[in-house]
Amino acid sequence: MQQMNDSLIQKEKTAIERFKAFETDEGYHLSYSGGKDSDVIKILAELSGVKFEAVYRHTSVDAPETVRYIKSQKDIHFDIPRYKTGEQITMWNLIVKKMSPPLRLSRYCCSELKESTKDGRIVVTGVRWAESTARKSRSDLVHINGKPKTTMRLAEELNAGYEIKKGKYLVLQNDNDENKRLVEHCFRTQKVSLNPIIDWTDNDVWEFLNHYGCKSNPLYSCGYKRIGCIGCPMASTKNREFEFNMYPKYKENYIKAFDRMLAARKKAGLKIYDNQTDGQGVFDWWMSMG
Repeated sequence: MQQMNDSLIQKEKTAIERFKAFETDEGYHLSYSGGKDSDVIKILAELSGVKFEAVYRHTSVDAPETVRYIKSQKDIHFDIPRYKTGEQITMWNLIVKKMSPPLRLSRYCCSELKESTKDGRIVVTGVRWAESTARKSRSDLVHINGKPKTTMRLAEELNAGYEIKKGKYLVLQNDNDENKRLVEHCFRTQKVSLNPIIDWTDNDVWEFLNHYGCKSNPLYSCGYKRIGCIGCPMASTKNREFEFNMYPKYKENYIKAFDRMLAARKKAGLKIYDNQTDGQGVFDWWMSMG
């Protein structure tokens, strides 16, 4: 077992304290994706002794290796997102329903496929500032996604420190008693996320996992730096091309979905662009947007 340095030992203790500080009777909903950060928060939840359920939302566009890795763990709840009709939600039918590819500024896929429905529990994520400047600008230890004016009023009544991000949600930067009380007021009526490793670096993550003997998703040994959906519009064109070369069936599925999307757009009387008259044309344009 690889030993952890003193700084990481303290970060582990702090993360465990964060888990304990915001625990409710309902327990946590741990959002598990099969990536390294998910492995860290799952181990930390176990170390803290809090009540939690690790849940994976099957997106239909995760790599087969990721799905197998998740299924190899018996304590992960495998959740299939569904429409109200009972039909499974997939990237392929979402593209047709939305009549548009998933785009950087229109990532409907995240809310439909990845984000679990509100079930009265605080959601624990592996979001970290080190992952991107965007995450540093919009996330913190506790993230309350609801009507800002309502949350602000509660925060002020409880004398809890907060910051409004982009006018849409409120974040708390520490776990003092006032902030704990605010979370207790909000979590049943608004979506509350706890990000216990928000201040961890990539090196922290790998040192922690090595210390606890976690082998992690096998894709990391294939050169992957981050694990996510194949074809994610947030990834670079180079990375997406690499993924589609590795998983050509997914490229084929996207092109077929784009063909059905175009048929839906024609039926609805929506514009069809000259360079996007078939699924391949849409795919080529979509890839150029990276």
